[in-house]
Amino acid sequence: MKTLNAVYSSLSVRRRYEVWFIRFGLAEGGGAWWFRYLLMNPGRGGCISNPLGMPVQVWATWFPAQGTPESFIQGFPLDELRLSARNQSPFHFAIADNTIDEGSCRGRLKVRGHEISWDLRYASTFQVTLSSKGWIGFSRTPHSDTTFSGHIILDGQKIEGQPLGFGLQGHNCGYRHRNFWTWAHAYFLRPGASPSTFEALVYDMPFGLVFRKAVLWHEDEQHVFRSLSDIAKDRQDLQWSFRCCTRDGSELRASIDGRGPGIHRLPYLKTDCSGNFDVANNSLANATLLFQRRGGVSEKLETLGGAVLEMGGQS
Repeated sequence: MKTLNAVYSSLSVRRRYEVWFIRFGLAEGGGAWWFRYLLMNPGRGGCISNPLGMPVQVWATWFPAQGTPESFIQGFPLDELRLSARNQSPFHFAIADNTIDEGSCRGRLKVRGHEISWDLRYASTFQVTLSSKGWIGFSRTPHSDTTFSGHIILDGQKIEGQPLGFGLQGHNCGYRHRNFWTWAHAYFLRPGASPSTFEALVYDMPFGLVFRKAVLWHEDEQHVFRSLSDIAKDRQDLQWSFRCCTRDGSELRASIDGRGPGIHRLPYLKTDCSGNFDVANNSLANATLLFQRRGGVSEKLETLGGAVLEMGGQS
């Protein structure tokens, strides 16, 4: 059976990125981690004129609760990649000491005098396809309400736990990156009840159209919101608030706050190899939702540091 992690790209394709990623906040509150396993332009060997353009890359980004985020990125040649067949399951991606599959991931990077290694397992109860536009691209979340266990070692300092943290595992792909996008995911721990998650995505489409969608997983029920209206958006300080509603009349107001020293700006390479553009991400964002079912009372969901907010391009 095909899963949301199944490989889409052919290794002969000359212009395309495909990425499997993980974001989670540590259960003990010390920070958050972001791992990316990236395949880019495999049919042309990445962007060979750019030192950051290797066709296979593994990224690790540490967002400390007190301090400045830092990324560690290592590139690899395509002939070392071991990848599952297109549209087949089970999925796996492996390069050197770095692997990711349906329920686990491992890695080991040595970058700029630092050494990072990780060995993680994860499980969830909810998955969702947020956007699917064929060859243009897609945004999938194979694990949305994800619990992570295992360990991470950064420069000899080890942290481990059962659980280690909470977040998501995602899978994105596209012919190119969009001209602009705003994306958020929030994980809400609820004592005595199953966790809730919320994910929202806005990006440009051809002919001046804009894709907008949000999904709330709450009390083991999915709520899909397609009518998103911004209340406020600040790309410099990473803040986003909006209201939305479902077809059956449920309403939601969301506020994602990524202000502060946790904002991390990284250059992403364009798939046509013409240059870079900046992407801002805070994986220790705060989130507040006010959710009202049709004819029901309003419920409040809130997390401090349990959300991620990302903005790319210009709107």
